[in-house]
Amino acid sequence: MRVLVGQLSPVVGDVEGNLARCVDAARAARAAGCRLVVLPELVLSGYPPRDLLERRDFVDACRRAAEALARHSDAELTLVFGTPWRDALGLRNAAVVAHGGRVERVVFKTLLPTYDVFDEHRYFVAGRDPRPVEVGGLRLGVTICEDIWNLPDVLDAAGASRPAGRAAEPDPVAAMAGCDLLINLSASPFHAGKAAIRRDLLARQARRVGAPAVLANLVGGNDELLFDGNAMAVDAGGALLARGPAFEAAHLVVDTEAAPVADREDSFEAEVVGALAMGIRDYAERCGFSRLLLGLSGGIDSAVVAVLAARALSPDRVLAVGMPGPWSSEGSVADSRALAANLGIEFRVVPIVGIFEAYLEALAPLSPERAGAGRPDLAEENLQARARGNLLMALSNRYGHLLLTTGNKSELAVGYATLYGDMSGGLAVIGDVFKTDVYRIARWLNRDGEVIPRAILDKPPSAELAPDQRDQDSLPPYEELDAILRLYVEGLVDPADIVARGHDPATVARVVRMVVRAEYKRWQAPPALRVSPKAFGTGRRLPLAQRWHVQPPLAPPAG
Repeated sequence: MRVLVGQLSPVVGDVEGNLARCVDAARAARAAGCRLVVLPELVLSGYPPRDLLERRDFVDACRRAAEALARHSDAELTLVFGTPWRDALGLRNAAVVAHGGRVERVVFKTLLPTYDVFDEHRYFVAGRDPRPVEVGGLRLGVTICEDIWNLPDVLDAAGASRPAGRAAEPDPVAAMAGCDLLINLSASPFHAGKAAIRRDLLARQARRVGAPAVLANLVGGNDELLFDGNAMAVDAGGALLARGPAFEAAHLVVDTEAAPVADREDSFEAEVVGALAMGIRDYAERCGFSRLLLGLSGGIDSAVVAVLAARALSPDRVLAVGMPGPWSSEGSVADSRALAANLGIEFRVVPIVGIFEAYLEALAPLSPERAGAGRPDLAEENLQARARGNLLMALSNRYGHLLLTTGNKSELAVGYATLYGDMSGGLAVIGDVFKTDVYRIARWLNRDGEVIPRAILDKPPSAELAPDQRDQDSLPPYEELDAILRLYVEGLVDPADIVARGHDPATVARVVRMVVRAEYKRWQAPPALRVSPKAFGTGRRLPLAQRWHVQPPLAPPAG
């Protein structure tokens, strides 16, 4: 059987545009001689639609679009696609099965995820009767995303907390035994390594039902969530038949009786770079920005963001601004200029020394104790960051550019960032990438030649807000810091257990306190593109006013 698996990039709320994308897929399937079209979860609304689902006009528009799309089926072509659907019991996350020019059957998602970035119980009523659909001479096992993830070890591998009560819920895949084809409509968000987990999951479920399986996944960036595509098909034994490209829309035509193919292996760096470039592009275009803006400091973080920005749109649509202060090194401006030349992006220099001195003069009557002080205190360091943030926001306001922030996950975790300063902007590009991984990505970007000047990679990290300043003056070495943060933030490991794994108790206590106390900054940060299983943002919801782990008990009990 020939099947077109549509790896589409819907825009949330663009119901008419999403309908057009689906119609194009149906036409391509007919031209390719396909019998079946499978399109992603909630493809007509875009994913995640969030509280748009509370608007009746929006849900009604999706219903009309679904009925219009169904008319593009016929006696020889069956369509299966995702949409919100209201019935007598409430709003459903649905798969419409269309045949002969009409809606033949509507299948409801059985397992509604409510963990990490998912909150489907807020909107949808779960289906309770999973069973195959018989249509056009086929017996189709139609499932929607989470319906095939009911395997605890797979959820653990994906970094997901196993929802309470999951074992007592129906097993939709078990109900599909005897089907001719297992189908999964997905809106499965990306994190590094997720495509391989998804491939192995689909293979296991195909073997359970003894039938070939296809998975249609969204592609594109919607706010901080990134969708990698990687649509795929496997045979009844779980061998890969086809896999779509990563981070681009595609129509994957699959013959379920074809010979297996070898899978590709994408590196961590290739996946993250592809995801972040796509995330910048889609966020900018879907929010109406045609150009990008960033501060270029001469450091590794802004260098990597500049490369990603140039890839996301094009070099001629990126403006980088160097803003040397009183303690900026000459090399920082020179390195930034060299990077901009390598990328072909526009680079301007706007010194902040005069602005900073004006701030100090205005503050002098309010801070007489600082008269004659030499080294700047924390307030004066932050004034420099805020001067830069104000300049960049002024340029964003004046020219309508999207301002990208350049802080990494390590800094965001411990609050080594300035509110209304370097945190100013519309999108945190590497806010889910640890500092050590930023270096790893930078070296990968230079694999075929020097894009990021070697001097940027070699210099010790520094905010250059005080004489001879180094990040390590305020933080543990990044290798140690990131190891602790991976355990505490991403692994949810208790501080005492982190110590038991060999980390210094005082350092762990210090890092954990910084993470807890910086929560208020993260609440005010721009959205950070998600590339890990546990990112700062909608998938991590902690209170601001709380005392758990502020003074963590680190020593394990005696004995």
